[in-house]
Amino acid sequence: MTDRIYLYDTTLRDGAQTQGVDFSVGDKVAIARQLDSLGIDTIEGGWPGANPTDDAFFGDPPKLAHACLAAFGMTRRAGRSAENDPGLAAVVKSGAGAVCLVGKTWDYHVRAALGVEPDENQRMIGESIACAARTVPEALFDAEHFFDGFKADPAYALGCLEAALTAGARWIVLCDTNGGVLPHEVEAIVAKVVERIPGDRLGIHCHNDTGNAVANSLAAVRAGVRQVQGSVNGLGERCGNADLVTLIPTLALKLGYRTGVEGDRLQRLTKVSRVIDELLNRAPNRHAPYVGASAFAHKGGLHASAVAKDPRTYEHVDPTLVGNDRNIVVSDQSGRANVIARVRDLGQDVGPDDPALARLIEAIKEREFSGYTYDGAEASLELLARRAWGSVPEYFEVEGFRVSVERRHNALVRL
Repeated sequence: MTDRIYLYDTTLRDGAQTQGVDFSVGDKVAIARQLDSLGIDTIEGGWPGANPTDDAFFGDPPKLAHACLAAFGMTRRAGRSAENDPGLAAVVKSGAGAVCLVGKTWDYHVRAALGVEPDENQRMIGESIACAARTVPEALFDAEHFFDGFKADPAYALGCLEAALTAGARWIVLCDTNGGVLPHEVEAIVAKVVERIPGDRLGIHCHNDTGNAVANSLAAVRAGVRQVQGSVNGLGERCGNADLVTLIPTLALKLGYRTGVEGDRLQRLTKVSRVIDELLNRAPNRHAPYVGASAFAHKGGLHASAVAKDPRTYEHVDPTLVGNDRNIVVSDQSGRANVIARVRDLGQDVGPDDPALARLIEAIKEREFSGYTYDGAEASLELLARRAWGSVPEYFEVEGFRVSVERRHNALVRL
């Protein structure tokens, strides 16, 4: 089994389903270029024919140096042939290098949502994938509700996958659409799927409704899948999708898998995460793993003291590997080591017995007791520190001042 994991990004489609997120064509182009620079293998651009924004995006797609652009759609409708379905035609003829078609694999959904017989649904899958495979270089089948379907009727769910595989699908993507499955279930179910379909033909697509989307994706990889789907910063409907920004360094740095995001590209991870948040006018999650502003922040004095001796004491990876920085936070919770580290960052040579250091620590504690905060006020802390060492010039001296106070009354005249 290969140790190469292929990354498939769904930000431009799944991300558009996030409450408060509304992509313009320019947004989609800018995000696609950021993802391409990162080294993502496949970027799903949206659903051609579904809305004017996606039509405009595929009408003039961005030039990508590394990534393949994919179009998303659904299998043919019941009662139509694959060649005579306008929705399928719009996706297949979009000009994208890959086409991902979603179809039902849960017999309950087939009857309740589609209103067709299970055998007809499998024909819809096979015929639609065959149509895509004849037209584009790479066809993918998005097995919607696969894990729920497998629990209800394993034979039928697997039959849907095999219909797509026989029709020419390059990737069969196992979807936890409701986001309710747990890691141990994913690993057990995927292990059974791999007995029928090779792992290097399988992908995983998880939603985060139990907070397990990343864990579920990793469980699937451990069981054999070799494509991982997700979105930047976990964007997506309801609770979001598997966060590629967390998955990428975990796969590379923790599990030793190869991806298209390595070396200098991996060091762009923090920047890309924050640029995309900025494009969407969203505040970055300070506590996001790997890339958050607080991911390598040390506030407790005991922690900062240990980190100063060896960062491995409280850091699971070197922050520079993902383009992030260590942050030693100063507050009334801090110890001497925190303050020394921050002052040295300012270029001030300071030792533990420096009298100015003692004055600075005392000033911080007194001011925070009075209501000030230096936890997130770096400039204010720098001024306080520089004043402790007398390095802030006195630009002017107040010799006197005058205050003028005036009060006016305006009378309302009724006629």
